[in-house]
Amino acid sequence: MDAFSIASMSMNVNQAQALTGVGTAVLSRTMDDAKVQAENTAAMLEAAPGPALERSVNPAVGGNFDASV
Repeated sequence: MDAFSIASMSMNVNQAQALTGVGTAVLSRTMDDAKVQAENTAAMLEAAPGPALERSVNPAVGGNFDASV
């Protein structure tokens, strides 16, 4: 092995480590954002009244009640 191939291999390893670090940082940020979004969605669903939420999605369901037997 000559000095050029050793230097080239060292540069390739360093570049791979740098790309791995960047990928890990991006994934960590994405996971943090997804966690915040999930918490906000859960809070929004807990705050919404149940029947009103159902009527907004399916307005014909639950609007009329027939009590005759």
